[in-house]
Amino acid sequence: MESAVSVTINGVAAGLPPDPRVSLLDFLRERLALTGTKKGCNQGGCGACTVLADGVRILSCLALAAQYDGRRITTVEGLADGGTLHPLQRAFIEHDGFQCGYCTPGQLCSAIGMVAEAERGVPSHVTAGVADEEVVLTADEIRERMSGNLCRCGAHNGIIDAIAATYGEEAS
Repeated sequence: MESAVSVTINGVAAGLPPDPRVSLLDFLRERLALTGTKKGCNQGGCGACTVLADGVRILSCLALAAQYDGRRITTVEGLADGGTLHPLQRAFIEHDGFQCGYCTPGQLCSAIGMVAEAERGVPSHVTAGVADEEVVLTADEIRERMSGNLCRCGAHNGIIDAIAATYGEEAS
């Protein structure tokens, strides 16, 4: 039984589960069959479950689905435009940004959220001028901002290269 409250997932309205204890991750995977978002550590430490809530990256394993009533959630399944991959998805392929692919959905969503943070001027630990309105996405800046998303296979350099090629200072 679905409740009267709803959330928009990848552009489609979905009724939230009546049980307020269901995590957003379990709602996506088990109730909506959107299995692109992965359950890694289920403790918020690996980033495999990262999705976008109104464009902001969140860890869906730590979020209750009920908290997102009326919000827009984007999962990895919602990044492509029909049959056309998102530019970052294409860059992951071109730069060998994945091996097993388990972390890839979270990496992609996190990177897109990270870029939005940088565009808003949100500094990181390594941002040179924290008062600057513009954040330049250098390789070091990208590494720092993506540090919450783990890749256990060793594709980390390809991931950073893909993000830098799409959004970094060289891509501008």
